[in-house]
Amino acid sequence: MRRSRAGRRAGAALALTALTVPLTVAVASPASAASESACHGLRGPYQKQAERFLGLRVDGQQSESDCRAIRAFQTDHGISPNYGYAGPVTWGVMQVVARQQAAGRQPNRAHKCPTTRGRIACVDLDRQISWVQDGSKLVFGPVPVRTGRNGFETRTGSSKIYWRHLHHVSTLYHVAMPYSQFFDGGQAFHSISGSVWSAPGSHGCVNMRPVDAKKYWSLLGYGDDVYVYGRKPGT
Repeated sequence: MRRSRAGRRAGAALALTALTVPLTVAVASPASAASESACHGLRGPYQKQAERFLGLRVDGQQSESDCRAIRAFQTDHGISPNYGYAGPVTWGVMQVVARQQAAGRQPNRAHKCPTTRGRIACVDLDRQISWVQDGSKLVFGPVPVRTGRNGFETRTGSSKIYWRHLHHVSTLYHVAMPYSQFFDGGQAFHSISGSVWSAPGSHGCVNMRPVDAKKYWSLLGYGDDVYVYGRKPGT
C-alpha cells in the first residue's frame, strides 16, 4: 500500500509540474500528452510579444486562435511541450527566428565575413545563421544553425575544412553526425535529427537541418574557407 500511494503522489506531482512550468524537453506525462490535441488556455509572461511576432491582435489575452498559432510555432520549431504557453523558451526562439528572418538575402550586409577568398562558409553566431558565399555572390543560404552552448562555444576566426565524413559518429558523445565537415579541431558542420532552435546548443559544432547539411556537403570541399564570428546569445 505504501508503494501504491507513493506512486500516485509522484504521478500527481509530475502532472502539476508539467502544467505550471514550461519545459524545453518533452515529459512523458498526461499533461504533455494532452497538449498534442488541445490548448490549455494558459497565458504566458511573453503573451504580448508572441502575439506581436506572429502578427496576432496584441492584447495580452490567450484566445483559442492565439493558442493555436503559438502551438503551431512551437511544433514547427521543436519546442516541447507545445501547449501554446508563451514562456521564455518560446520567446527566446522567436527572437532568434526574427534575427534570422531579418538577414534576408543579404546576410553579409555588414561585411563581417571576408569575401576575398573565393568560396567561403560564413557562420554568424549572433544571428545563428550560416551561408556560403563566393566573392560577392551569395551561393546558398542563409540557413538557421545551432552552435555551441555556454562552456562549449563554437570557436571564432578563420579556418579551413580539413576532413569530411559522410556517416560520422561522435567518439565522444556517441551520436550520429551525418554530413560532417570538420574545420576546427573537433568542430564541424553536420546535420542533426532534432531542432536547430532547441536549447541550450551543441558541444561546439555547427548543427544544421539535414537538407542544409546535405547542400553544404555538395558545395564545400577540402581546403574551403570557413569564417566564424560574433557571439551566441547566452554564452
